[in-house]
Amino acid sequence: MTIAIGCDHAGFPYKDSIINALKRLKYDVIDKGTYSEDSVDYPDFVHPVADLVENKKADFGILICGSANGVSITANKHQGIRSAICWKNELAELARLHNDANIISIPARFVSKRMAIKMVKTFLSTDFEGGRHKRRVEKISCF
Repeated sequence: MTIAIGCDHAGFPYKDSIINALKRLKYDVIDKGTYSEDSVDYPDFVHPVADLVENKKADFGILICGSANGVSITANKHQGIRSAICWKNELAELARLHNDANIISIPARFVSKRMAIKMVKTFLSTDFEGGRHKRRVEKISCF
């Protein structure tokens, strides 16, 4: 399974820890940056991750910024993306179970690295439940 990951400067301290955890679990990782804590514009790193997921070159995406709002809003502009902001493990599970989310957005200023890694593991190991949720997810797209 291939995972695309991107972040801004606030998320950068979390990115390597998440990548290392993913590699230990034998995931292939595509790192779209940023590569330091220097101030950047988050859309520059979100769009490449969303493109990879949307075009099926990555199975899932992980985005990290201070609040997760900016990265999630940007990712959700892509027609084929369902990005969910998660700050608790239960939200990561429900994002997959009920919403078939394909990108998890993590607020680095509000969760520990340990919680971020736990949420990522849960997100990636949870299958979409389908059923009544499938009908709802199919209504999300504007096209």
